[in-house]
Amino acid sequence: MGSEREQVIDTFHTTVHTLCRNNEKDVRGLRYMQKNGRFPMAFWKAPGDWSIFLIDIFTTLVEVRWRIMLLAFSFSYIISWILFGLLYWLIAHVNGDISEKNDRPCVENVRSFTGSFLFSMETQATIGYGFRGMTENCMVAIVVVTIQDVFSCFIDTIIIGIVVAKMASARKRAQTVGFSSCAVVNLQNGVLCLSWRLGDFRNNHILEGIARAQLVRCVRQPFPSIMMSYQDINILNQDIVLATPITITHKLDSSSPFYRLGPDDLMEDNFELVVSFTFTGDSTGMLHQTRTCYTPADIHWGQRFQDMLKAGKKRFTVDYTLFNETTWVPVPMVSAQAYDRLIQPTENHPHVPSVIRNGHNCQINTDREEVIQTYL
Repeated sequence: MGSEREQVIDTFHTTVHTLCRNNEKDVRGLRYMQKNGRFPMAFWKAPGDWSIFLIDIFTTLVEVRWRIMLLAFSFSYIISWILFGLLYWLIAHVNGDISEKNDRPCVENVRSFTGSFLFSMETQATIGYGFRGMTENCMVAIVVVTIQDVFSCFIDTIIIGIVVAKMASARKRAQTVGFSSCAVVNLQNGVLCLSWRLGDFRNNHILEGIARAQLVRCVRQPFPSIMMSYQDINILNQDIVLATPITITHKLDSSSPFYRLGPDDLMEDNFELVVSFTFTGDSTGMLHQTRTCYTPADIHWGQRFQDMLKAGKKRFTVDYTLFNETTWVPVPMVSAQAYDRLIQPTENHPHVPSVIRNGHNCQINTDREEVIQTYL
């Protein structure tokens, strides 16, 4: 009896361990943010609960696709023409306008539903062909025409406002401000730093903006729960004047979450570095934000970005073809913590070891506190 119980417990533990490993693999394959700044999230809502979209109908129409918006507004016009056409046909039928013998018609030359529909469309679109027209014989018809004119102005105002808002969408302007496709780790003033590039691809440059970075991790909880962990990353140049492309830098010091991560540990880790740039467009005055993320595979150790800015005789020249281009530089292939220990040896560790990585011998010179790279 005891052996059967132990066997059941072992089977349960094995199943839970397998599920946890599968859950870990699934989590590692998921992305918190895509490279284009979109969040691949699926939200489950209560069936039939459309109130949240109807309450803020303006934002809903601004966010839908162009084809859906144009289809919705086309139907709104057509349905309004049909409804008011039915009212005009009903008025004509009650007043006897369908018969050509009536000498006091409410609407001239409206003797069928087709004629009332055409009169409704001509009235709302302010076409005014002159063949059909309102008379002063029926007050009800005059009231209906007035209501239709006001309703037409209301629909036109909504359409114009939403079209302008969609054309001046912040996401469109944000697509012209971009981050580099990768981040790099190299030495800057004797300190290991993580860097990425930011540039504006338009001529009307941004005068001021704020850059931010955040480390996002998926923390595993007791199966099957997961939790997202967020940690702000300190960057040196947070307030940016983006007249030329700029390299944003994060020092790998003792306060950095990457301080204990070497190149091998970095590739085995599971995180996303979410970076953003919030700015005000100089043409529209609207607030925009562009963002992207870097996974461990997007961080290149021992590289730096190639120079894009060149000085001419009368102006500076920026070569955006080199925006994502990097080049190898001598960098110790160890973590920032190990690098700090190497450049400040203790009495028990007088010898400074060398690190061989990718065919390069990286040595630390403690007298000059600089890295010397010799090719083997």
